[in-house]
Amino acid sequence: MNPDIFSLIYLVATILFIFGLKGLSSPKTALQGNFSAMLGMAIAVVATLCQPEVKNYEWIIAGIVVGGVIGIVVAQKISMTAMPQLVAALHSFVGLSAVLVAVGTFQTHLNGSHMNGVLALELGLGAVIGAITFSGSVIAFGKLQAIFTSNPLVFKGQHFLNLVLGIFILVGLVQFIYEPSWMPFLVITGVSFLLGFLLVLPIGGADMPVIVSMLNSYSGWAASATGFTLNNQLLIATGALVGSSGAILSYIMCHAMNRSFISVILGGFGGDAAAAAVTSSAGKNVKSAASEDVAFVLENSSKVIIIPGYGMAVAQAQHVIREIYDLLHEKGVDVRFAIHPVAGRMPGHMNVLLAEAEIPYDCVFEMDEINSEFSTTDVAYVIGANDVVNPDAKNNKTSPLYGMPILDVFKAKQIFVSKRSMGVGYAGVDNSLFYYDNCSLVFGDAKVTCEKILTALKSS
Repeated sequence: MNPDIFSLIYLVATILFIFGLKGLSSPKTALQGNFSAMLGMAIAVVATLCQPEVKNYEWIIAGIVVGGVIGIVVAQKISMTAMPQLVAALHSFVGLSAVLVAVGTFQTHLNGSHMNGVLALELGLGAVIGAITFSGSVIAFGKLQAIFTSNPLVFKGQHFLNLVLGIFILVGLVQFIYEPSWMPFLVITGVSFLLGFLLVLPIGGADMPVIVSMLNSYSGWAASATGFTLNNQLLIATGALVGSSGAILSYIMCHAMNRSFISVILGGFGGDAAAAAVTSSAGKNVKSAASEDVAFVLENSSKVIIIPGYGMAVAQAQHVIREIYDLLHEKGVDVRFAIHPVAGRMPGHMNVLLAEAEIPYDCVFEMDEINSEFSTTDVAYVIGANDVVNPDAKNNKTSPLYGMPILDVFKAKQIFVSKRSMGVGYAGVDNSLFYYDNCSLVFGDAKVTCEKILTALKSS
């Protein structure tokens, strides 16, 4: 078949991927965007399998079957609360694949005896980016899965060590380009694995959504480097799309947190949170409320804003919240949902949960759209969110959260916060909102609490 035909098919697939990214930018078009991307991938896979370079299909079919079975099982068993961990794990697979492709390609070129500088650069970059992506994603998975502490793991001189390792990798890469051999290749790959660990270990809990997004970007660039190695135009274009979109999303999220990406990568976050939590809550009292009290105030309000957080995801309370929304809407209450850009453990986490519960899109607002409305809101109901509603981010210069834009929940006339306990949020920082005069805590599992509220609303 004419190579131009494959190029045309790959171009069509790339356009479908672009439409997919565009569709995923809004909950209203997400399903259409997902379908477009899947169609593009199906076209790409079939076209690649028809390439004349493909001589044997046995291992390919075996990989598709095994991978497909694993994917189906994981998709059916994985819960929404574990989705960030799954994303981090998938990023690690992409990074490891880039390393293995580089190793395999290098081996086929007789240990570098028939390699030119361009190919050596491609292999070196693919191995370096892939290794950093793999090890960094492994640490991100461990933090999200609570295998490691969410607090930053920092040590004296870590930035200097990272700088030395980065320079060492660059020098080794240059040597590999001029004299391709196994020694510099294995050394720069091994050091890149180490650098990936060291880059993500110091990242604190509140910054993990940004890191997940940035690892997504790394995986894209790793895939693009692999595309150059394999001379596959579609892999180059697809990797570039993923890499650039992930980088843009990371920038947007950092901007929303009033933090530079460099500070997220190089600095710890919330490292002294435990000590801060102990001292800041001393001598303070909180108000508590029963679910029936919340129901009474909600149905007698004219405007309510619900703020979902990771606690809602853990409790799987989104469907009960949908029923509460329906009842309040029938009673003439204006109910809206406020989403912080970094709520949950990954970008768009809360949006996906609300969409899963079929909550109308026009009731869901981003932080910038709804923040000005809290001062005219009768009730703000916080379900499992913590750091993203902490007033210390605005009022306490000593707080690790200071400077991060938050949802202005504290401006509402009445605040209810659904929490299991007085435990701190993922960033490990005590929340001063709990001690405000207009705030009451509703202790217990979020889903159980919401079910009690729903029962009270139905019986009123």
